[in-house]
Amino acid sequence: MHILCLGGGPAGLYFALLMKLQNPAHQVTVVERNRPFDTFGWGVVLSDQTLGNLRAADPVSAQLIGDAFNHWDDVEVFFKGRSVRSGGHGFCGIGRKRLLNILQERCMELGVDLVFETDVQDDQAIAAQYNADVVIASDGLNSRIRNRYAETFKPDVELRACRFVWLGTHKTFDAFTFAFEQTEHGWFAAHAYKFDENTSTFIVETPEAVWKAHGLDQMSQEDGIAFCERLFAKYLDGNPLMNNATHVRGSAIWIRFPRVVCERWVHEAAINGKQVPIVLMGDAAHTAHFSIGSGTKLALEDAIELTNCFAQHGDATAALQAYEALRSVEVLKIQNAARNSTEWFENVDRYSGMEAEQFFYSLLTRSQRISHENLRVRDAAWLQGYEQWLAKSNAAHAPPPMLLPLKVRELALKNRIVVSPMATYSAVNGVPQDFHLVHLGARALGGAALVFVEMTSPCPEGRITPGCPGLWNDTQAKAFKRIVDFVHASGAGAKIGLQLGHSGPKGSTQVGWEAPDEPLPTGNWPLLAASAVAYGPTNQVPQAMTRADMDRVKAEFVQSTRYAAEAGFDWLELHCAHGYLLSSFITPLTNQRTDDYGGSLENRCRFPLEVFSAMREVWPAQLPMSVRISAHDWVPGGNTADDAVAIARMFKAAGCDFIDVSSGQTTRAAKPVYGRMYQTPFADRIRNEVGIQTIAVGAISEVDHVNSIIAAGRADLCAIARPHLADPAWTLHEAAKLQSRHVNWPQPYLSGRDQLYREVAKQKEMAAQAERGQATANK
Repeated sequence: MHILCLGGGPAGLYFALLMKLQNPAHQVTVVERNRPFDTFGWGVVLSDQTLGNLRAADPVSAQLIGDAFNHWDDVEVFFKGRSVRSGGHGFCGIGRKRLLNILQERCMELGVDLVFETDVQDDQAIAAQYNADVVIASDGLNSRIRNRYAETFKPDVELRACRFVWLGTHKTFDAFTFAFEQTEHGWFAAHAYKFDENTSTFIVETPEAVWKAHGLDQMSQEDGIAFCERLFAKYLDGNPLMNNATHVRGSAIWIRFPRVVCERWVHEAAINGKQVPIVLMGDAAHTAHFSIGSGTKLALEDAIELTNCFAQHGDATAALQAYEALRSVEVLKIQNAARNSTEWFENVDRYSGMEAEQFFYSLLTRSQRISHENLRVRDAAWLQGYEQWLAKSNAAHAPPPMLLPLKVRELALKNRIVVSPMATYSAVNGVPQDFHLVHLGARALGGAALVFVEMTSPCPEGRITPGCPGLWNDTQAKAFKRIVDFVHASGAGAKIGLQLGHSGPKGSTQVGWEAPDEPLPTGNWPLLAASAVAYGPTNQVPQAMTRADMDRVKAEFVQSTRYAAEAGFDWLELHCAHGYLLSSFITPLTNQRTDDYGGSLENRCRFPLEVFSAMREVWPAQLPMSVRISAHDWVPGGNTADDAVAIARMFKAAGCDFIDVSSGQTTRAAKPVYGRMYQTPFADRIRNEVGIQTIAVGAISEVDHVNSIIAAGRADLCAIARPHLADPAWTLHEAAKLQSRHVNWPQPYLSGRDQLYREVAKQKEMAAQAERGQATANK
């Protein structure tokens, strides 16, 4: 093939040399607008894992890069006059110029043609000049090629909230260092790491509002850099900060990070009478925030993947299809992690109330890719100390965060695990059956601290389906009391909560194993909602509630609350999420009212708050109440995370103890961005901005997720749904696995029955480990 790489950054150079290695007969040309030794960055960071990928792809260049790297294991954070440090993180720093020179020399050694000082204005013209069979668009963040074929690539470029400047210094840091300084206007953060024997990268970032408040947008380069030197003087030991972007004028050296996502990565153009694929690579295709150090990593791994695809597929079209399919998924994972990391640094003030210990843990796990047990692998001694700090215990071995007790009002929870409310569609006339006793009782015996009954309606027409439970009469109350009494008498120490909710526009539908969310074939009942807006095109149109309807429904919620108290429930939750009745008021997508209950967010929350306040008045003062909200509608024009913070503040002011943070399901048009723990950032933000305790829920499927969420202060409880369906004793089994790998924890964190069950589970786990070990030995 004739391969043309437009752009001589890491992506273009590395792909060029790998393809030349794969087949020396390829004619490979790299065209770069700058001179060989020009560079406008300082150092770049790669993880040990990425270095391993480079060694597998080309041991020669990997050895040269490895020899030039400065390696460190430690991360150190300076915050509020203190420092915290841990090891085992495995990073390498190298000067960007040095990296490019190594790749340039390797390319020339292999016979790649390098063409410098050539600014390509027309990719098709130069492709024709070189008779290219493939064009690699590795022309960087501001890619002309990506912009030219935007209709194909469909780029989405989002400018993030912070301003940052990329500087250097001769102060050499022996760890990846994060320094945080607070000013009268807000927080500044520095990211610093050594990349050669006498130079470190020193990045300074701050939210744009803080940057402007200090007048940095009006300062010259020299004055802005001097400001940073004064602010971070204690870390620089008298060394100045250096700038190598003098070609940029004034405050333009401070930029906002552009997050680039492309829907497609390959465009075909007719050139010289043939179809020539033009392929995005590196920053032209995607960007990931520098706080996880992945821009160069992604570029190099793009090159490796496309080279492998050409090796595995004889046909170029098939190779490019495989490349786009494989890399787009892997890159999206990194970008999602980078988004979490970016948002953490954009909102340092959110976490500034934490002690240095938890602030450090939160920073380390900010991307949600590094977990609690992964930190134990990296630095077990440090994590053990943190667990002791978190447990406020001097015991040699503190329990994992998931087993820490929690007191809410006068209710004591033995750990941080909640069994989510999960619809079972097994009630008869709203009355819970023996099924519910077994279902809920088994999970109460399984080690969780709190077990929730599924959403229960305060009136017959408030049920989702005919199989959903209700609490509007004595028969139902007595049936629930039987379940509550069993949980309390079981000796497991679990508490039981009731989630009250009215289905509203999502009612009168079929049970889950038939056609969920679809109307009943016969026997439908009339529906109520904030406005006459159907949940979906096949659902019936509800009646917009009158004041009389509101008064009646509020009274029904109050009566159900009284029944719940009489039944002995420990916790009460009001369901204001997922498009049900109260949610239909809160979201602007379904609330089209023009009275005092529509329009502004405060008006839209008015009726849900009235219901909550009326329930709180009759619910025992010593027992907690929570509210489940949809923190994001996932639809343009709907509620966002900003609205969720405001909603949480209103419920907190009304006496709410916990916000149960879900998202979506308010309309069939919702398009959530799924992923593990994908709703946890909403819980994190509400907890740490509003100052109210939260329940994290949604794709939390591993005990490691729970430990990380609780330890980082992202939520106070974790609600686990599907794992508890598969295994009622999920909590005990996961605790047993942790204990079999580590040590015994002090007794107070488990009840007597928990101890017995967990010991059985522990013995099974140890036997299974031995069996796996023997199988490995036999193999």
